[in-house]
Amino acid sequence: MIDYAAILSRKHAGREWKLEGDDYAGLTMLDGGDKPTKQSLDAAWPEVEAQILAEIESTKAAKTSVAQKLAALGLTEAEIKALVG
Repeated sequence: MIDYAAILSRKHAGREWKLEGDDYAGLTMLDGGDKPTKQSLDAAWPEVEAQILAEIESTKAAKTSVAQKLAALGLTEAEIKALVG
């Protein structure tokens, strides 16, 4: 499923818009500018999705790194889980 809100937030930052529901038909531009076409937003989705997935993986890697460092300092697994989830 294409996340139009994510695309608009990343590719049209600074523009004012409203999205009712999850579908392109619910998109209204509030800043008086032209509404991006559905085709242009759909075409941007693979890149935006890849960025989102990379950010998720980066966060996971950072949490793993923190957990390893805390374990090396002597914290228990329960203490580490309480800190980093």
